[in-house]
Amino acid sequence: MELLEPAVKGTLNVLRASTKGNIKRVVIVSSAAAVNYNPAWPKGKVRDEFCWSDTDYCRNMGNVVGWYALSKTEAELKAVEYGETSGLDVVTVCPTLVFGPILQPAMNSSSSILLNLLKGYEYVDNSERMLLDVRDLAEALVLAYEKPEADGRYICTSHPIMMRDLVGKLQRMYPNYNYPKSFKEAEAQARTTSEKLQKLGWSFRPLEETLADSVESYRQAGFLV
Repeated sequence: MELLEPAVKGTLNVLRASTKGNIKRVVIVSSAAAVNYNPAWPKGKVRDEFCWSDTDYCRNMGNVVGWYALSKTEAELKAVEYGETSGLDVVTVCPTLVFGPILQPAMNSSSSILLNLLKGYEYVDNSERMLLDVRDLAEALVLAYEKPEADGRYICTSHPIMMRDLVGKLQRMYPNYNYPKSFKEAEAQARTTSEKLQKLGWSFRPLEETLADSVESYRQAGFLV
């Protein structure tokens, strides 16, 4: 619950300051968590920018994932509403699971998912994850800011992959790490699409490049040997 107020108030504070500073466009980094939790979305239909997480559903999940999704959804909705009422050009970008080289000294939550696969979770859910390179996300944000035709909301994602297949790919690239021994099958979820963003001119690098550069950065930072 403590995630909600800082997310919404912080976003609105930045937008109000932008208006006072005569900024013409603001690009908000939202999250696929503001897209993925909508039980009313037709089963099997690819999620696009029209799909919003249901705030009541997120609130009733009763866990940190639900509160995180609620905070990102509410913050993005408030940002869109502010843009509509103030005239500020607000563009939002919703990234999926972000890997890639790290710059910070501490391990962030998304990168820790990849790190823990290399360090040997006992088992993992064999769910499909939508992966994204942090450098490709940065390029998407620049496009969303600089392209005059950029408008509204953009989902940013590149590589859908089952966790079992991701582990298999890592094992082939780095056979000496301690990988999960078993997989728990998970219910299939609808995919998300970045088609709108790609029409803006966005492209993404191969998954193998993301994984290799991620692992190398973890080694350099001392998280892996």
